[in-house]
Amino acid sequence: MFHSVVLDEDRRLNVFLPPGYDAGTGTYPVIYLLDGSANEDYFHAAGLFDFLATYGVMPPTIVVGIANVNRQRDFTMPSSDPADLKAAPTSGGAMKFIGFLERELIPYVSAHYRVSDRSTLIGQSLGGLLATQVLLEKPQLFRDYVIVSPSLWWNKQALLHGVDEALKENKAPGHTVYVSVADEPGEMKDAAERLVRQIRQLRPDIICFYEYLPGETHATSLHISLYNAMRLLNKPR
Repeated sequence: MFHSVVLDEDRRLNVFLPPGYDAGTGTYPVIYLLDGSANEDYFHAAGLFDFLATYGVMPPTIVVGIANVNRQRDFTMPSSDPADLKAAPTSGGAMKFIGFLERELIPYVSAHYRVSDRSTLIGQSLGGLLATQVLLEKPQLFRDYVIVSPSLWWNKQALLHGVDEALKENKAPGHTVYVSVADEPGEMKDAAERLVRQIRQLRPDIICFYEYLPGETHATSLHISLYNAMRLLNKPR
């Protein structure tokens, strides 16, 4: 069952409730999908998760798509790089958006739906940049993270420069992280692999999967990444 929720003029959600939700009393895992507008990734991602749940690859799951008003603003930290400022003049609102996730969205979803203690944040591109920032700075907000072709080049890779310190200071147990990158040689691939190396070296308590997807582009990698991530994140351990 799909429905939309308007929180305010700047925030709208698309919510998928799995089959049987209304007839039962049990709790469900919840996936938070960045770029979750109806004309972005919401419907095909929610449909994929429902399909995988039908065949037992993952449990039935509530999917919360977070609709975008201004993704360049919400998914980026302030940048001192003139090229970034020219390409995204409204950028720099990531901390405010993370505050929305922590203080408004997660409490709202917990209050209005029967959610379990398992939650996942999914982001691609600039959404992957934001998901990485949440993992490093507020890891307790979600249990699992799916980060697809993250734009870690933003602000001359400033987020990566603070990875070691963030991983040492901001600890929360039981995380699983999936990182993928399409056939994007150079900075995109190198930065993603550097992130994975640092997680594995500094935080062996975090299960971290990495996939390079040759033959896939930035535009085509999301579906296969979500499919593979759900299989890996839900493997018995």
